[in-house]
Amino acid sequence: MDHNEPYLHEHEQLPFVPAIDDIKPHVLIGATGSPGTFTQEVVEHMSRINNRPTIFALSNPTSRAECTAEQAYVWSEGRVIFASGSPFGTVEYNGHFFKPGQGNNAYIFPGIGLGAVVCHAKLITDEMFLIAARTLAGLVSESDMKAGAVYPPLTDSRNISRRIAKAIVEHAYENKLAQLPRPDSIEELINNYMYDPSY
Repeated sequence: MDHNEPYLHEHEQLPFVPAIDDIKPHVLIGATGSPGTFTQEVVEHMSRINNRPTIFALSNPTSRAECTAEQAYVWSEGRVIFASGSPFGTVEYNGHFFKPGQGNNAYIFPGIGLGAVVCHAKLITDEMFLIAARTLAGLVSESDMKAGAVYPPLTDSRNISRRIAKAIVEHAYENKLAQLPRPDSIEELINNYMYDPSY
């Protein structure tokens, strides 16, 4: 597929660990559904070639993850940038507490959907996904990063969705994708539309 071409390597086929040593990737993304794919040897080799190896064990459910958060932190001596598809609890390593992030579409899809619905967007474009990703990245705090998290806490999902929706609605109006008249306050429009489950 054409979209994969920038990531292709002209290379002989190698087993996993020798390929890591030869190609020297910065990031491993696990979407295999095969637990244990990212072994201690794999994480240690990634840690030898990267000061901050990035390992995303994204397979669901937790029992299918390529490695656990604890394994990633321990085997990398606390240097890994880790995210998983399923939640893992806080990991303590050498007196430091790491809060692994959950790489999950629950961060972006609700905000994109909310934004598209409130302005009656004609289309949901690729650009909207980039806007949502950049908005999400801007919500990661310094304290999140110090704790090893590459995502803000999922417990802040309402605010995350609100902020992403605002960015999507602004983009829709700027690019003539919105089918409703522009409101005086985009934030108020979004806040009024969001369901509040409190009684």
